[in-house]
Amino acid sequence: MSEEQIKNEEATGEQAVSEPQAPIEESAAAPTEASAEQSPTEGEPTAAATGAADGSGPPTNPNMKWYIIHAYSGFERKVKESIEARVRADERLSGKIGRLLIPTESVTEVRNGKKYTSERMFYPGYVLVEMDMDDNVWHVVKSTPRVTGFVGTGQQPTPLSEDEVQQIVYRVADSKEKPKLKVKFGKNESVRITEGPFASFTGQVDEVNEDRETLKVMVTIFGRSTPVELEFGQVEKVTT
Repeated sequence: MSEEQIKNEEATGEQAVSEPQAPIEESAAAPTEASAEQSPTEGEPTAAATGAADGSGPPTNPNMKWYIIHAYSGFERKVKESIEARVRADERLSGKIGRLLIPTESVTEVRNGKKYTSERMFYPGYVLVEMDMDDNVWHVVKSTPRVTGFVGTGQQPTPLSEDEVQQIVYRVADSKEKPKLKVKFGKNESVRITEGPFASFTGQVDEVNEDRETLKVMVTIFGRSTPVELEFGQVEKVTT
């Protein structure tokens, strides 16, 4: 980018962002092209943007803020990739559109005594994008196939606060360290212990602690009902 272009970009960033103009109606060719896209394979992890797209680190443009795009469910990754491709193809957008993030969390499921961890979106149908908003950037994103609009009031997108961004980033990072268990347990439900010194014992759930992901299971040992505290991943439901 030339020095003159950089100065022009900086001058644009200092101006107050005007209210975006009404979107130009998309041509009939856009849906046709989008219809050729296939949704991600079921169960395939939908990763967040690479690099610093976890929301950490300073933006390259101090005027950038995080916005939420609403997309067709199942096409979040395609929307993200399409916007990234447009930024790569147009140098003028590189200083206006920054990181993109699809918020996901790790989920562990126990099947036949084995743990399987996968990624799932905790905001299906939404993509976060960091932008220095103006009319052109608004239209570039809005006209991307499979994008239905921005989260906001009327035609004016509403940026996320710093606290909201950090809450999302923290949830993504926390789920990587401690995946959530998909299975749910209820009081008096029969379970079989799969790990630890009481493996293969069966018992009934007496208490459920969702926050700690633990159970108190009543197990019969030497003819007496004894409470045993176990993690969700150490038991499986008894199917009848």
